Amino acid sequence: MRILHTMLRVGDLDRSIKFYCDILGMRLLRTSENPEYKYSLAFVGYEDEDKTAVIELTYNWGVSEYEMGGAYGHIAIGVEDIYAVCESVKAAGAKVTREPGPVKGGTTVIAFVEDPDGYKIEFIENKSAKAALGN
Repeated sequence: MRILHTMLRVGDLDRSIKFYCDILGMRLLRTSENPEYKYSLAFVGYEDEDKTAVIELTYNWGVSEYEMGGAYGHIAIGVEDIYAVCESVKAAGAKVTREPGPVKGGTTVIAFVEDPDGYKIEFIENKSAKAALGN
């Protein structure tokens, strides 16, 4: 067994595709429309779903925003140079909500950004990610 994808409900599919592809560097893998049930899907990721987990962006027609639930935490993405990635994200107009630095109580270097719908995305330096968060 393995994780195939994580689904996020989004208020503007094109805006979200632009964020995940243009700012975070993912590829648009596929899209689909379901007129009967009034929703559209876009799958984005760094590689195809047969190789790695991806993100499913779901747009329910006519719904432009959602309340953020208290149970959602974040999606984590491993990066080589967390400082350069955060500067690139900021230069592209995205919101960095936690600048790069060690996790509280540890040495793993992390940072957080928000997607256009307010979902948190954590960057973890790859050299730290391999050792385990919190160390």
